[in-house]
Amino acid sequence: MTLSRHENPASTQGPDATGAPLHRRGIKSYVLRAGRATQAQARGLEAVWPRLGLTLADGHQDLDSLFGRAAPRVVEIGFGMGGSLIEQAETHPETDFIGIEVHAPGVGKLLDEADKRGLTNLRVYREDALAVLDQCLPEASLDTLQLFFPDPWPKKKHHKRRIVQPAFVELIRTRLRIGGTLHMATDWAAYAEWMAEVMDAAPGFCNTATAGTAPYVPRPDFRPLTKFEARGEKLGHGVWDLIYRRIG
Repeated sequence: MTLSRHENPASTQGPDATGAPLHRRGIKSYVLRAGRATQAQARGLEAVWPRLGLTLADGHQDLDSLFGRAAPRVVEIGFGMGGSLIEQAETHPETDFIGIEVHAPGVGKLLDEADKRGLTNLRVYREDALAVLDQCLPEASLDTLQLFFPDPWPKKKHHKRRIVQPAFVELIRTRLRIGGTLHMATDWAAYAEWMAEVMDAAPGFCNTATAGTAPYVPRPDFRPLTKFEARGEKLGHGVWDLIYRRIG
């Protein structure tokens, strides 16, 4: 997976603003970047999209009908170029995955790879993640929601653009089943602290970290290590994983 630096509108308030609105018109935590699609990406968008692509216009989903079975469900927001999500879907055929990404090259690349590998347990939205969660995914339907390496918006004046905000977390809580998990990862220490602050104040969640590592957890084996992340580790760069479980 290419480390994602984008996705979704966010609340306009800081991490302590528990009553913050879900988003404000015009405030987004991603920036759409133009680029020329490769042949494989174009193939994914044109040939594979009709089979695996989803839109807001499809409305509220019955996930059992969508995938043709009852199974654990994982949603990943901002999957970048899709390498991690493809690896997970291929490694765990017993689980169904839904990826949400606004950037066409990443969506096209993932769709092309999914088709080449014959994956049937993966669907993709090229939409705003807040809208997908709010309008398309049923309450208490997800086992895991993944948010890996979102844009940290490091400047203080841009913190309002960060996707991890109280209202966003509350929306996720309603979509997770009891016992389901929100798994976040970032390579920005200040954003990791922000995530922990938001989550520790959020009702209905508990941190899964042990006393020795709290609020963070060691990178789980089930989160694929990207080339970018491996290179960063060799250079001494940190990565912080946070996993919170819905308890109410």
